[in-house]
Amino acid sequence: MTDPGRRAELAASLEQVRERIARACVAAGRPPGAVTLTAVTKTYPASDVLLLAGLGVTDMAENRDQEAAAKAAEVHAAGVRPRWHFVGQLQRNKVRSVIRYADVIESVDSLRLAGALAKAAVGREVPLEVLVQVSLDADPARGGVTEDDLWRVSDAVASSEDLRLGGVMAVAPLGEDPGAAFARLAVIAGRMASEHPGATTVSAGMSGDLEAAVRHGATHVRIGTSLLGMRNSLR
Repeated sequence: MTDPGRRAELAASLEQVRERIARACVAAGRPPGAVTLTAVTKTYPASDVLLLAGLGVTDMAENRDQEAAAKAAEVHAAGVRPRWHFVGQLQRNKVRSVIRYADVIESVDSLRLAGALAKAAVGREVPLEVLVQVSLDADPARGGVTEDDLWRVSDAVASSEDLRLGGVMAVAPLGEDPGAAFARLAVIAGRMASEHPGATTVSAGMSGDLEAAVRHGATHVRIGTSLLGMRNSLR
């Protein structure tokens, strides 16, 4: 049963987030519709996904397969088909499970993972969209490839018939001005789009830094806290 109170809460938060995105687009001289909102629904129930979908959100993101697989199945059983993004660090032994529900894998950061995805995706009706995660701080604990490896991974994804290179994803480094970091990402994204026409997605920016990301060309922003509220730290 729909929770009217939770729906109203999400509707109010969604309006605020959409206004932030629209203002950021105007400030950057970009069309208001240039940026897609991806709702990061990790740790939140399937009921929230259904409410968000009913409010017009089309893209949802998860970062743990065990949670995401069950949630996606529940949402799909309710007749709702959002575009699922997997944004967490992905272990190769989870690849076959993840591609059963994910439409986009945003966190590809190695040749071995790209190869595992290409092998698992054979026979899909629609190629699996892949974003290469760029490390903006060279911190291996946070995932992503450095620019030296970026082009090898990108070329490997682009060469697969069962994968589609969509573009890049990045997380702003801790303790650094996100604008400077996203400016570096913009240069990388520009080169990728020139080498791989069609690979124009730039997934960057979260609740605390979406304005900086939009200013530097993000096409998708990944919003959790500002949209759904503070997460339960025990989960």
